[in-house]
Amino acid sequence: MKTDSVDRTEQATRAWVLYPDLTRNADRRPPGPALEEAVALTEAMPGMEIAGSTIVPLAKPKPGTLFGTGKLAELAVLFEAAEVELVLIDGLVSPVQQRNLEKEWGVKLLDRTGLILEIFSDRARTREGVLQVEMAALSYQRTRLVRAWTHLERQRGGLGFVGGPGETQIEADRRAIDDQLTRLRRQLAKVVKTRALHRKARAKVPYPIIALVGYTNAGKSTLFNHLTGAKVMAKDMLFATLDPTMRQIELPGKTTAGAGRKVILSDTVGFISDLPTELIAAFRATLEEVLEADLICHVRDVSHAETTAQAADVEKILDDLGVDRDTPRIEVWNKIDLLDPEARNARLVEAERREDAFAISAVTGEGMDDLVAALGNALGEPQSTVTLLLPFSEGRNRAWLFERGVIDDEAAQEDGWKLTITWTAREEAEYRALTP
Repeated sequence: MKTDSVDRTEQATRAWVLYPDLTRNADRRPPGPALEEAVALTEAMPGMEIAGSTIVPLAKPKPGTLFGTGKLAELAVLFEAAEVELVLIDGLVSPVQQRNLEKEWGVKLLDRTGLILEIFSDRARTREGVLQVEMAALSYQRTRLVRAWTHLERQRGGLGFVGGPGETQIEADRRAIDDQLTRLRRQLAKVVKTRALHRKARAKVPYPIIALVGYTNAGKSTLFNHLTGAKVMAKDMLFATLDPTMRQIELPGKTTAGAGRKVILSDTVGFISDLPTELIAAFRATLEEVLEADLICHVRDVSHAETTAQAADVEKILDDLGVDRDTPRIEVWNKIDLLDPEARNARLVEAERREDAFAISAVTGEGMDDLVAALGNALGEPQSTVTLLLPFSEGRNRAWLFERGVIDDEAAQEDGWKLTITWTAREEAEYRALTP
């Protein structure tokens, strides 16, 4: 038993999660769910072993140490007894506070932004994702590095015309980071250009784009897998998906006989409250599918105690990203299988009363048929009816039109087929791309 314990300790970092509850903050979040989210964030990091978690009521943060002297000593005893190696503080911690707390407790310390950056760094898989994470981390490091070195500026001597060693160090570090950021931006520009070419190629076959968005761990990837049959990583874990994934699926036709409507479904990185500004900027390109989407599908975990607050956070980030409010949106109330019978029935009744909300379980499949039909209906586009005369030599084009289910009537004539077609502008553009 002892050997197993030692092995486990060697493999995992013992971490303690602190949530500073700013009691005088009018916009404070409920501390219980906030601490649960902070613990889940920590668990999303590889090699973490949660030794414990604590809510720390805080009337006013101390500039140098965040917490008061008594609380510092109390936590120091707690961490030493639990053999803690890493403390995660769910909030913003200044460089000075971080340095003082690490010295006081003898542990490594990360704040919320640093923790999210660590998770993103571990999860990014595509070239674009890796570059964006590196840029976000450097931007974060640059700010903290400059502030961390400001105590050395007092070493400057003379009349101030010549910088002292502290100022020289700041400038050298800043220049090194700026050079690296410039290099990364050039690499990212090439990757973004490649993605733009892919988008341009998709535009020749103009399928509508449905973007799945939502708070992290709302079940977007599970829903994506259910709809597409793909095997995107889907775990009960925050930020399980970081890189954009797209698949073509076929939805039931709305008005054309037996026609399936092809669309592109996009799975995106989950949003979270207090998302670091560095990451919002860096991942804007990753979320470009949301900006171009014909339909935004907002997936919510309605079993979560803070589902309303999470939905508000998602809407705020969509606004920050510049998503057009006129873009059609529907809400998917996921995880109804985790609700107790009374709450589940209440959600089902509420969703029934709304045209833009659908209660489902992406795990059990409950409510999926209604959702799929709603996706097709939400993409309803104006249709026009035209008459085409198609030569007999263009049998392939005729077959394509039948496959799309847009032919209302057909009559054979001496020089070809006379076709009556009802289609959308997208379907017509797709056909014209096949026929010069």
